[in-house]
Amino acid sequence: MDQFKQISTFIEVVQRGSLSAAARAQGIAPAMIGRRLDALEGRLGIKLLRRSTRHLALTHEGASFLEDCQKILGDLAAAEAAVSAGSVVASGHLSISAPAGFGRQHIAPLLAPFVLLHPALSLALDLTDRLVDLVAENVDVAIRIGEPPDSNLVGVRLAENRRLVCAAPAYLERHGRPRQPADLLEHNCLTLGPDSAQQRGWTLKNGGQTSLVKVSGNLACNDGSVLHRWAVEGHGLAWRSLWEVGEDLRCGRLVAVLEEFEAPGPDILAVFPQRRHMPVRLRAFLDYLKEVYAAQAYWA
Repeated sequence: MDQFKQISTFIEVVQRGSLSAAARAQGIAPAMIGRRLDALEGRLGIKLLRRSTRHLALTHEGASFLEDCQKILGDLAAAEAAVSAGSVVASGHLSISAPAGFGRQHIAPLLAPFVLLHPALSLALDLTDRLVDLVAENVDVAIRIGEPPDSNLVGVRLAENRRLVCAAPAYLERHGRPRQPADLLEHNCLTLGPDSAQQRGWTLKNGGQTSLVKVSGNLACNDGSVLHRWAVEGHGLAWRSLWEVGEDLRCGRLVAVLEEFEAPGPDILAVFPQRRHMPVRLRAFLDYLKEVYAAQAYWA
Protein backbone atom coordinates (compact mmCIF):
# COMPACT_ATOMS: atom_id res chain seq x y z
CA MET A 1 0.00 0.00 0.00
CA ASP A 2 2.86 2.42 0.84
CA GLN A 3 4.50 1.67 -2.51
CA PHE A 4 1.24 2.35 -4.35
CA LYS A 5 0.80 5.66 -2.51
CA GLN A 6 4.35 6.66 -3.38
CA ILE A 7 3.84 5.91 -7.07
CA SER A 8 0.43 7.61 -7.28
CA THR A 9 1.86 10.64 -5.48
CA PHE A 10 4.78 10.81 -7.92
CA ILE A 11 2.37 10.79 -10.88
CA GLU A 12 0.13 13.41 -9.26
CA VAL A 13 3.08 15.74 -8.59
CA VAL A 14 4.20 15.54 -12.21
CA GLN A 15 0.69 16.06 -13.53
CA ARG A 16 -0.03 18.99 -11.17
CA GLY A 17 3.36 20.61 -11.65
CA SER A 18 4.21 21.11 -7.98
CA LEU A 19 4.20 19.45 -4.57
CA SER A 20 1.75 21.99 -3.15
CA ALA A 21 -0.77 21.45 -5.96
CA ALA A 22 -0.56 17.68 -5.49
CA ALA A 23 -1.01 18.12 -1.74
CA ARG A 24 -4.16 20.22 -2.23
CA ALA A 25 -5.58 17.63 -4.62
CA GLN A 26 -5.01 14.84 -2.10
CA GLY A 27 -6.01 16.89 0.93
CA ILE A 28 -2.75 16.41 2.79
CA ALA A 29 0.21 18.59 3.83
CA PRO A 30 2.94 19.32 1.24
CA ALA A 31 5.46 17.84 3.66
CA MET A 32 3.73 14.47 3.37
CA ILE A 33 4.06 14.64 -0.43
CA GLY A 34 7.76 15.38 -0.06
CA ARG A 35 8.27 12.45 2.30
CA ARG A 36 6.56 10.07 -0.10
CA LEU A 37 8.76 11.21 -2.98
CA ASP A 38 11.88 10.89 -0.85
CA ALA A 39 10.87 7.38 0.20
CA LEU A 40 10.21 6.38 -3.41
CA GLU A 41 13.55 7.70 -4.64
CA GLY A 42 15.32 6.11 -1.69
CA ARG A 43 13.73 2.73 -2.38
CA LEU A 44 14.60 2.88 -6.08
CA GLY A 45 18.05 4.34 -5.50
CA ILE A 46 17.64 6.96 -8.24
CA LYS A 47 16.59 10.59 -8.58
CA LEU A 48 13.22 10.93 -10.29
CA LEU A 49 12.68 14.69 -9.96
CA ARG A 50 14.86 17.77 -9.79
CA ARG A 51 13.10 19.97 -7.28
CA SER A 52 13.49 23.58 -6.25
CA THR A 53 11.14 26.12 -4.66
CA ARG A 54 10.06 27.33 -8.10
CA HIS A 55 10.88 24.56 -10.52
CA LEU A 56 10.11 20.85 -10.97
CA ALA A 57 11.65 18.68 -13.71
CA LEU A 58 11.80 14.99 -14.46
CA THR A 59 15.18 13.28 -14.73
CA HIS A 60 15.76 10.88 -17.62
CA GLU A 61 15.09 7.94 -15.29
CA GLY A 62 12.05 9.72 -13.88
CA ALA A 63 10.52 10.19 -17.33
CA SER A 64 10.94 6.49 -18.12
CA PHE A 65 9.54 5.46 -14.74
CA LEU A 66 6.58 7.81 -15.16
CA GLU A 67 5.63 6.21 -18.47
CA ASP A 68 5.68 2.70 -16.98
CA CYS A 69 3.70 3.78 -13.92
CA GLN A 70 1.03 5.49 -15.99
CA LYS A 71 0.60 2.34 -18.05
CA ILE A 72 0.26 0.19 -14.92
CA LEU A 73 -2.31 2.50 -13.36
CA GLY A 74 -4.17 2.69 -16.66
CA ASP A 75 -4.33 -1.10 -16.86
CA LEU A 76 -5.53 -1.25 -13.28
CA ALA A 77 -8.28 1.30 -13.95
CA ALA A 78 -9.36 -0.62 -17.06
CA ALA A 79 -9.47 -3.91 -15.12
CA GLU A 80 -11.58 -2.36 -12.36
CA ALA A 81 -13.95 -0.80 -14.88
CA ALA A 82 -14.37 -4.10 -16.72
CA VAL A 83 -15.11 -6.04 -13.55
CA SER A 84 -17.54 -3.47 -12.17
CA ALA A 85 -19.35 -3.38 -15.49
CA GLY A 86 -19.49 -7.19 -15.64
CA SER A 87 -17.75 -7.15 -18.99
CA VAL A 88 -14.55 -9.17 -18.49
CA VAL A 89 -13.92 -10.65 -21.94
CA ALA A 90 -11.94 -13.77 -22.75
CA SER A 91 -9.77 -12.69 -25.64
CA GLY A 92 -6.49 -13.48 -27.36
CA HIS A 93 -5.10 -16.86 -28.40
CA LEU A 94 -5.21 -20.17 -26.52
CA SER A 95 -2.94 -23.08 -27.45
CA ILE A 96 -4.29 -26.47 -26.32
CA SER A 97 -2.70 -29.92 -26.34
CA ALA A 98 -4.65 -33.15 -25.84
CA PRO A 99 -4.19 -36.91 -26.31
CA ALA A 100 -5.27 -37.91 -29.80
CA GLY A 101 -8.13 -40.24 -28.89
CA PHE A 102 -9.59 -38.20 -26.07
CA GLY A 103 -9.05 -34.95 -27.96
CA ARG A 104 -10.98 -36.13 -31.02
CA GLN A 105 -13.96 -37.23 -28.95
CA HIS A 106 -14.11 -34.81 -26.04
CA ILE A 107 -12.12 -31.66 -26.86
CA ALA A 108 -12.42 -30.94 -30.59
CA PRO A 109 -16.26 -31.09 -30.71
CA LEU A 110 -16.48 -28.58 -27.84
CA LEU A 111 -14.18 -25.91 -29.25
CA ALA A 112 -16.47 -24.42 -31.91
CA PRO A 113 -19.32 -23.87 -29.39
CA PHE A 114 -16.80 -22.37 -26.96
CA VAL A 115 -15.57 -19.87 -29.56
CA LEU A 116 -19.17 -18.88 -30.29
CA LEU A 117 -19.46 -17.96 -26.61
CA HIS A 118 -16.17 -16.01 -26.75
CA PRO A 119 -15.79 -14.54 -30.25
CA ALA A 120 -12.70 -12.51 -29.25
CA LEU A 121 -10.79 -15.79 -28.80
CA SER A 122 -8.80 -17.88 -31.25
CA LEU A 123 -7.83 -21.49 -30.48
CA ALA A 124 -5.24 -23.96 -31.72
CA LEU A 125 -5.60 -27.65 -30.84
CA ASP A 126 -2.67 -30.06 -31.09
CA LEU A 127 -3.60 -33.74 -30.82
CA THR A 128 -0.67 -35.89 -29.78
CA ASP A 129 0.04 -38.76 -27.41
CA ARG A 130 3.51 -37.36 -26.85
CA LEU A 131 4.17 -35.74 -23.45
CA VAL A 132 4.36 -32.08 -24.48
CA ASP A 133 6.76 -29.64 -22.77
CA LEU A 134 4.31 -26.81 -22.21
CA VAL A 135 6.88 -24.11 -21.47
CA ALA A 136 9.35 -24.97 -24.22
CA GLU A 137 6.61 -25.43 -26.83
CA ASN A 138 4.56 -22.40 -25.76
CA VAL A 139 1.42 -24.41 -24.99
CA ASP A 140 -1.10 -22.75 -22.68
CA VAL A 141 -2.85 -25.87 -21.40
CA ALA A 142 -2.62 -29.64 -21.88
CA ILE A 143 -5.37 -32.17 -21.25
CA ARG A 144 -3.99 -35.33 -19.71
CA ILE A 145 -5.43 -38.60 -18.47
CA GLY A 146 -4.07 -39.13 -14.99
CA GLU A 147 -0.72 -37.54 -15.71
CA PRO A 148 0.25 -35.84 -12.43
CA PRO A 149 1.79 -32.41 -12.99
CA ASP A 150 5.43 -31.88 -12.19
CA SER A 151 6.51 -29.14 -9.82
CA ASN A 152 6.39 -26.53 -12.58
CA LEU A 153 2.80 -27.29 -13.56
CA VAL A 154 -0.60 -26.77 -12.00
CA GLY A 155 -3.20 -29.53 -12.36
CA VAL A 156 -6.97 -29.00 -12.37
CA ARG A 157 -9.32 -31.98 -12.27
CA LEU A 158 -11.90 -31.74 -15.06
CA ALA A 159 -13.72 -35.02 -14.57
CA GLU A 160 -13.39 -38.44 -13.01
CA ASN A 161 -12.68 -41.41 -15.19
CA ARG A 162 -14.03 -44.96 -14.93
CA ARG A 163 -12.78 -48.14 -16.52
CA LEU A 164 -15.02 -51.05 -17.36
CA VAL A 165 -14.93 -54.39 -19.11
CA CYS A 166 -16.93 -54.52 -22.32
CA ALA A 167 -17.47 -56.62 -25.41
CA ALA A 168 -19.54 -56.72 -28.57
CA PRO A 169 -22.91 -58.52 -28.32
CA ALA A 170 -21.71 -61.03 -30.93
CA TYR A 171 -18.74 -62.04 -28.76
CA LEU A 172 -20.95 -62.54 -25.70
CA GLU A 173 -23.40 -64.65 -27.72
CA ARG A 174 -20.55 -66.96 -28.74
CA HIS A 175 -18.62 -67.13 -25.46
CA GLY A 176 -21.06 -66.19 -22.71
CA ARG A 177 -20.99 -63.40 -20.20
CA PRO A 178 -18.45 -63.33 -17.32
CA ARG A 179 -20.14 -63.09 -13.92
CA GLN A 180 -17.12 -62.82 -11.62
CA PRO A 181 -13.59 -61.40 -12.19
CA ALA A 182 -12.17 -64.94 -12.15
CA ASP A 183 -14.32 -65.74 -15.21
CA LEU A 184 -12.06 -63.47 -17.28
CA LEU A 185 -9.44 -66.24 -17.22
CA GLU A 186 -11.70 -68.23 -19.54
CA HIS A 187 -12.13 -65.41 -22.05
CA ASN A 188 -10.10 -63.89 -24.86
CA CYS A 189 -9.00 -60.52 -23.44
CA LEU A 190 -7.64 -57.75 -25.61
CA THR A 191 -4.56 -56.29 -23.91
CA LEU A 192 -2.11 -53.47 -24.34
CA GLY A 193 1.47 -54.22 -25.39
CA PRO A 194 4.20 -55.66 -23.13
CA ASP A 195 5.38 -52.21 -22.00
CA SER A 196 1.99 -51.28 -20.54
CA ALA A 197 1.17 -51.20 -16.84
CA GLN A 198 -1.88 -53.30 -17.75
CA GLN A 199 0.43 -56.27 -18.16
CA ARG A 200 0.13 -56.65 -14.38
CA GLY A 201 -3.56 -57.36 -14.94
CA TRP A 202 -6.96 -55.69 -14.89
CA THR A 203 -7.94 -54.10 -11.59
CA LEU A 204 -11.60 -54.61 -10.70
CA LYS A 205 -13.30 -53.27 -7.56
CA ASN A 206 -16.52 -54.03 -5.77
CA GLY A 207 -16.92 -51.90 -2.66
CA GLY A 208 -13.85 -52.55 -0.54
CA GLN A 209 -12.89 -55.63 -2.52
CA THR A 210 -10.22 -55.33 -5.20
CA SER A 211 -9.37 -58.05 -7.70
CA LEU A 212 -6.30 -58.01 -9.92
CA VAL A 213 -6.87 -60.47 -12.73
CA LYS A 214 -3.95 -61.52 -14.93
CA VAL A 215 -5.81 -61.77 -18.22
CA SER A 216 -4.58 -63.14 -21.53
CA GLY A 217 -5.67 -63.35 -25.14
CA ASN A 218 -4.55 -63.80 -28.72
CA LEU A 219 -4.52 -60.08 -29.62
CA ALA A 220 -2.44 -57.31 -28.05
CA CYS A 221 -1.56 -53.81 -29.18
CA ASN A 222 0.08 -50.73 -27.63
CA ASP A 223 -2.59 -48.47 -29.20
CA GLY A 224 -5.81 -48.28 -27.19
CA SER A 225 -7.87 -47.25 -30.21
CA VAL A 226 -6.94 -50.53 -31.92
CA LEU A 227 -8.14 -52.51 -28.89
CA HIS A 228 -11.34 -50.48 -28.99
CA ARG A 229 -11.92 -51.38 -32.64
CA TRP A 230 -11.15 -55.08 -32.04
CA ALA A 231 -13.69 -55.11 -29.22
CA VAL A 232 -16.39 -53.57 -31.44
CA GLU A 233 -15.58 -56.15 -34.12
CA GLY A 234 -16.25 -58.93 -31.61
CA HIS A 235 -12.72 -60.29 -31.12
CA GLY A 236 -12.72 -60.29 -27.32
CA LEU A 237 -13.22 -58.45 -24.03
CA ALA A 238 -11.60 -55.04 -23.51
CA TRP A 239 -10.92 -53.01 -20.36
CA ARG A 240 -11.47 -49.46 -21.53
CA SER A 241 -12.26 -46.02 -20.13
CA LEU A 242 -15.86 -44.81 -20.22
CA TRP A 243 -14.80 -41.67 -22.14
CA GLU A 244 -13.67 -43.94 -24.98
CA VAL A 245 -16.53 -46.46 -25.18
CA GLY A 246 -19.49 -44.43 -23.88
CA GLU A 247 -20.99 -43.85 -27.31
CA ASP A 248 -20.62 -47.53 -28.23
CA LEU A 249 -22.45 -48.51 -25.04
CA ARG A 250 -25.27 -46.09 -25.82
CA CYS A 251 -25.62 -47.39 -29.36
CA GLY A 252 -25.34 -51.07 -28.42
CA ARG A 253 -22.12 -51.73 -30.32
CA LEU A 254 -20.60 -52.73 -26.98
CA VAL A 255 -22.08 -54.13 -23.80
CA ALA A 256 -20.65 -53.57 -20.31
CA VAL A 257 -20.02 -56.71 -18.23
CA LEU A 258 -19.02 -57.07 -14.58
CA GLU A 259 -20.58 -53.64 -14.08
CA GLU A 260 -20.50 -53.90 -10.31
CA PHE A 261 -16.70 -54.22 -10.60
CA GLU A 262 -16.08 -51.00 -12.53
CA ALA A 263 -12.81 -49.44 -11.41
CA PRO A 264 -12.02 -45.75 -11.04
CA GLY A 265 -9.47 -44.82 -13.65
CA PRO A 266 -6.95 -41.99 -13.72
CA ASP A 267 -8.69 -38.61 -13.60
CA ILE A 268 -9.00 -36.29 -16.58
CA LEU A 269 -6.82 -33.28 -15.83
CA ALA A 270 -5.92 -29.93 -17.32
CA VAL A 271 -2.33 -28.92 -16.63
CA PHE A 272 -0.68 -25.57 -17.29
CA PRO A 273 2.45 -23.67 -16.23
CA GLN A 274 2.36 -21.99 -12.87
CA ARG A 275 1.44 -18.33 -13.13
CA ARG A 276 0.82 -15.61 -10.60
CA HIS A 277 -2.50 -14.86 -12.28
CA MET A 278 -4.50 -17.17 -14.55
CA PRO A 279 -5.47 -15.49 -17.86
CA VAL A 280 -9.19 -14.91 -18.29
CA ARG A 281 -9.23 -16.99 -21.48
CA LEU A 282 -7.75 -20.02 -19.69
CA ARG A 283 -10.12 -19.68 -16.73
CA ALA A 284 -13.07 -19.46 -19.12
CA PHE A 285 -11.93 -22.58 -21.00
CA LEU A 286 -11.43 -24.66 -17.86
CA ASP A 287 -14.79 -23.58 -16.43
CA TYR A 288 -16.45 -24.47 -19.72
CA LEU A 289 -14.96 -27.98 -19.83
CA LYS A 290 -15.84 -28.65 -16.19
CA GLU A 291 -19.42 -27.53 -16.77
CA VAL A 292 -19.84 -29.74 -19.85
CA TYR A 293 -18.22 -32.78 -18.22
CA ALA A 294 -20.21 -32.33 -15.00
CA ALA A 295 -23.50 -32.89 -16.83
CA GLN A 296 -24.68 -36.41 -15.96
CA ALA A 297 -26.00 -36.99 -19.46
CA TYR A 298 -22.60 -36.30 -21.03
CA TRP A 299 -20.95 -39.53 -19.84
CA ALA A 300 -24.10 -41.63 -19.34
